Amino acid sequence: MRFLGGVQEVTGSCFHVSAPEGNFLVECGMFQGGREAKRKNLEAFPFDPWALQAVILSHAHLDHSGLLPRLVALGARAPVHVTEATADLLEVMLLDSAYIQEKEWEWLSKQSHRTRRRLLLTDAPLYTVVQAKESLRWLRRHDYGRWFPVMQGVRARFHDAGHILGSAIVELELERVDGVRRRWVFSGDLGMPGRPLVRDPTLIPDADVVWVESTYGDREHRPWDDSVAELETVLRETLPRGNVVIPSFAVGRTQEMILVLADLVRRGRLGSLNVVVDSPMATEASKISARHLDLWDEPSRKLFAWMQRHRDRFHVRFTASVEESMALNNVRSGLVIISASGMCEAGRIKYHLKYNLPRPECAIVIAGFQAMGTLGRRLVDGAQQVTIFGERIPVRAGLHTIGSMSAHADRLGLLAWLRGFRRPPQQCFVTHGEVNQSQAFAQTVRDTLGWTHVEVAVRGQRWQDS
Repeated sequence: MRFLGGVQEVTGSCFHVSAPEGNFLVECGMFQGGREAKRKNLEAFPFDPWALQAVILSHAHLDHSGLLPRLVALGARAPVHVTEATADLLEVMLLDSAYIQEKEWEWLSKQSHRTRRRLLLTDAPLYTVVQAKESLRWLRRHDYGRWFPVMQGVRARFHDAGHILGSAIVELELERVDGVRRRWVFSGDLGMPGRPLVRDPTLIPDADVVWVESTYGDREHRPWDDSVAELETVLRETLPRGNVVIPSFAVGRTQEMILVLADLVRRGRLGSLNVVVDSPMATEASKISARHLDLWDEPSRKLFAWMQRHRDRFHVRFTASVEESMALNNVRSGLVIISASGMCEAGRIKYHLKYNLPRPECAIVIAGFQAMGTLGRRLVDGAQQVTIFGERIPVRAGLHTIGSMSAHADRLGLLAWLRGFRRPPQQCFVTHGEVNQSQAFAQTVRDTLGWTHVEVAVRGQRWQDS
């Protein structure tokens, strides 16, 4: 197999597996974070898309699924195996991704005409809305826990990863030419146990080879209650005089954040809240989440029922039009604005940052991982001003980073999942983390669990199962 992305970085997850009867992909993620990411996304796939027998996606986030339309546009004609909820979410996320790319290209083209700026290859859309729709035709839905055939000699099943709705750990069983069966397990993105909305990650008892993510592999999240208390303080101190803006991934983080805010009101920590979700994709993802209540944990289902009965105390409004979104710029205080994208790279969040960052009475809450090169990362790193739509914007609003609300497990959460294996695997690859995080977690696994064959892969590396 070859490691094509999601190694020593947190985006672009993709693993190309060659088996005796053909080849397939595990993940087909988009690289995110600046022009270098766009350049990687435009590179030719180092395999023939037409020759693929299958694609397996762990979940719907674009860093694991976002190049699927490009793959299909370049010739892939293979089933794409996903969970039920992931299929529903991809119908929203991939179309939204294509729409945003088309709109940005349209804007750049107009700017180029006015300023005579030469358009670059990296400015072009990776794929169109039409191509995204075509890729959805290849989705094949599966329940958790049930084996399904991938190709001759290979079968797979999904287990709940506890990351976002429909997220999965991928378990593969492969038969080698000598008849020996091998068990591979890809963690996908693992959630933190005990968090709202989704269930805890499933523990897998046996594997010969394990791929484990390491987004927060070098640190431990603050206690959950401390983070919620910090959020409560920000809301209490800011809303009487300004707005609280929360950049949020449309899938998973937005729905979890709504539950956290509702719980503060239910417990009497805040009298009431006026929340606006300004993201068409987040609106659709929230509807999909409500259709899959069976995947929620029990406390979250009870909280959701409470929200339906107390709309006067916890008021959530989902914007439907551009005009409604623009009108929010005229509101000076009292609003909690949740908007995508989570790393502030695209979508309506950029407008809300443009209008609220210069105001010292407002607050920006960063509640998720920010990849290198993104606008969100520049804010977290303390930038005094940032460029949004070509305009220099001063950063005067309060900036609050609440990393423990991430949908990713921390070092202890990752170790707890690895302890679920009854015996050490013959090989463990640490993936989906920036270099320092991955290397630190690999050493932690060696020191804490006593596993001897732990490796941090590099992009382009080939590996042969022995």
